Amino acid sequence: MRTKVLGSVLVMAALGMATAEAASYVVQLRRLDMRLNASLQQEVSEFRTLNERGIDPATGQGFRGVEELLETALARNVADQNETFLAFVDGEPRFRPLGDRPVRLESQPALLEAVRALSADAEVRLRDVETDVGTVRYAAVQVVQPSSETVGTYVVAYATDLERRMLTDTARTYTVVALLALLMLGLVGSFVVGRLLRPLTLLREAAQRTAETDFGEPIPVRGNDEVSDLTRSFNAMLARLRDAFEEQQTFIDDAGHELRTPVTIVRGHLELLDASDEAEVRETRALLLDELDRTSRLVEDLILLAKARRPDFVQPGPVDVAQLTDDVLDKAVALGQRRWLVDARADVEVEADRQRLTQALLQLTDNAVKFTTPGTEIAVGSSVVGGELRLWVRDGGAGVADRDKDRIFERFGRADSGRGAEGSGLGLAIVSAIAAAHGGRVELESEGGRGATFTLVLPVPLVLVPDEEPVRPALQRPPLVRPGQTRGER
Repeated sequence: MRTKVLGSVLVMAALGMATAEAASYVVQLRRLDMRLNASLQQEVSEFRTLNERGIDPATGQGFRGVEELLETALARNVADQNETFLAFVDGEPRFRPLGDRPVRLESQPALLEAVRALSADAEVRLRDVETDVGTVRYAAVQVVQPSSETVGTYVVAYATDLERRMLTDTARTYTVVALLALLMLGLVGSFVVGRLLRPLTLLREAAQRTAETDFGEPIPVRGNDEVSDLTRSFNAMLARLRDAFEEQQTFIDDAGHELRTPVTIVRGHLELLDASDEAEVRETRALLLDELDRTSRLVEDLILLAKARRPDFVQPGPVDVAQLTDDVLDKAVALGQRRWLVDARADVEVEADRQRLTQALLQLTDNAVKFTTPGTEIAVGSSVVGGELRLWVRDGGAGVADRDKDRIFERFGRADSGRGAEGSGLGLAIVSAIAAAHGGRVELESEGGRGATFTLVLPVPLVLVPDEEPVRPALQRPPLVRPGQTRGER
């Protein structure tokens, strides 16, 4: 890729330089031709003016003949660079300028032949002729002395190839400088392109490691260009893959660890089953069905935890928190004979997943029922504090020891005694996963065996927040009465 990018840049730069040089050469060549033509025409005009006046500017006397006119015209003119003059009398070179000349016109047969072939009334035109110094552009003006019929020819010429040679030298110098510039561009471009493509090299290496299930470290990102954005996206994808792989590995390890026990139990009882003993068959059947039910719940919990980091694990929508609090209590009363209360209701709407929040709160109430005795107080509540939604379940049970407060939120984590002694140990892990999926956390308060309060703290965006949060007293809402239960026993 570096070769392709650098090659494309160098080719485009070379084409641009070549186009600029060619255009500049053509324009300057055209300007040169226009300047030479204008200079020749000016020299012709000055000679004609001198001839028409017929007065020698040096003496103020008239010219005595064609020869004196031609000699005076050559003496008064100072040649420009690559310009020269020659005067003919009756077709023979007679007068020439002193000093260095770019071309000796009297030594050029083609020029002599062309001048001698001109008629006395020939129109003055600019003509090109080949000489030993290249192309020469000239103009020839003829004058005739009526008294003697002597024909004089005044020739002014430019060595055009010598003039163009300066343009050629300039173009050659430009070419050398352009080549050096391309060389510098190649060296600097190679370094710059290498730095720009370095993230792509790291991406390729990371992709190779990923193919071997070695996710490695995130690729360093510098800058804010498209390659940097690609690197950030790749790092995000790599993190997702790493999380998915870890979740998969965790699921496999958990499933392998936890399912081995029920499989062993089922296999052992089936191997020892006496099919002729109806009572033993009934007992074994009941035991196996209970074990399969527990295994089914375990598998469902593992699958739920495996999905916890997926983007669609939560599906936010408007949630009436006060209604959610009451609905959770209405569902929880069926879990056991406890004294159910509502501590507070937050009269707000938030963007959250109602089903997941209900699932988490019911899991907490189920745990509270498991580790409390009939008649114990269990309360649910909700409030908004500091822009965070707080949903809690409070019970009056034995509480959680300090050494177990972190352990019980881990997968298959159980307290040494009391809370967590039953079940798969995935319930609080599920609650924690639901809170994390909402960008929140779970807090636990439990001191000295005086119950426990589990609180979901969620920084969810509020749809509607009142000026002052109304807090309804406990049992303000008429309690749901179950069969065989009085209102006071809710």
